[in-house]
Amino acid sequence: MTSPKPKLETLAVHAADFKELSKDVVPAIHLTTTYEREEDGSYPQGFVYTRSENPNRNALETALTALEGGDGCAAFSSGMAAISAVLQLLKSGDHVLISDDLYHGTRHIVNGIMARWGLEASYTDMTDVKEVATQLQDNTKLVWLETPSNPLLKIIDIEALSKLSHDKGSLVAVDATWTTPVVQRPLDLGADIVMHSTTKYLGGHSDILGGAVIVNDDALMEGIREIQLLGGAVPSPFDCWLLRRSLQSLPYRMRGHCENAMAVASFLEKQNFVQAVHYPGLESHPQHAVASKQMASFGGMMSLQIGDDETSPDLAMKLAANLKLIVRATSLGGVESLIEHRASIEGEGTTTPQNLLRVSIGLEHPDDLIADFAQALESL
Repeated sequence: MTSPKPKLETLAVHAADFKELSKDVVPAIHLTTTYEREEDGSYPQGFVYTRSENPNRNALETALTALEGGDGCAAFSSGMAAISAVLQLLKSGDHVLISDDLYHGTRHIVNGIMARWGLEASYTDMTDVKEVATQLQDNTKLVWLETPSNPLLKIIDIEALSKLSHDKGSLVAVDATWTTPVVQRPLDLGADIVMHSTTKYLGGHSDILGGAVIVNDDALMEGIREIQLLGGAVPSPFDCWLLRRSLQSLPYRMRGHCENAMAVASFLEKQNFVQAVHYPGLESHPQHAVASKQMASFGGMMSLQIGDDETSPDLAMKLAANLKLIVRATSLGGVESLIEHRASIEGEGTTTPQNLLRVSIGLEHPDDLIADFAQALESL
């Protein structure tokens, strides 16, 4: 009798139990940078130098590959390093089509560093599949999307975009930092590449910096692995160990983030001074049907627009200042709830409305989060 395929919760705990290396229930941390050779010059354990391989990084990459349902994973020292690695698969003269609402760091890499290397790029609203079809060019080698997008939480139909892009000969990469494989698995929906800033939900405790790229093709993996090795932007063994530890609780943490976010979004949608709540779990969200089709739940991120003037940050800043439990800080995905005025973080050239606050809902009790928002709104 064939054993059933393990569920995600089981994979999170056991996907990288390298007990053949030791009998430790909790794996050891391998802090070495180099490994001893045998007298004949061989490396019987396969490890030569920690930039190329390390037991802790191998365990992390094995776990992420299993969770995303991919064929291989490369871990990086930051999300930005992971983004850069995907873009470096392209060559001068290639074109990348990018969703118009996305992490500002991605935009800066593309418009700055990669443009100097001859990469062509354009941006479009990828919630409209027909519009995307008109924007694909003969030299479009990569379609890069975020769903939900940062910071407006637009939802893009991954399956439809993947089919369209593949028909035109383009790869599809999804920045899945906001969802994790617990909420959405882009490779199952037809994407070729998944990128994570592991700093966020995968790490989950605001104490690890990292990134990862998971792919479904051996040739793509070979290209990413070369960039990882030669570029050298790899995470430390201790960071890999911490991140692997965090993955074990990921399914249960994400359930709490998602349940809390749904409760808070439902409350905020009914409040005075709240012009809009951008959260795909709300039926009022314009792509709620698409989100319901491709997401197992709706994530822990939302954004709010405060007051009627999209050009003024005043009310939004005041609301954030009046919160007592929710912390004013950038980043997301930790156990603590965070809020930030996104346009001021993005700086000059931002397209984010000035009255928008981005919120990462943590694992506090939802009643306490709602009470904090209630008292802050009362003071506006």
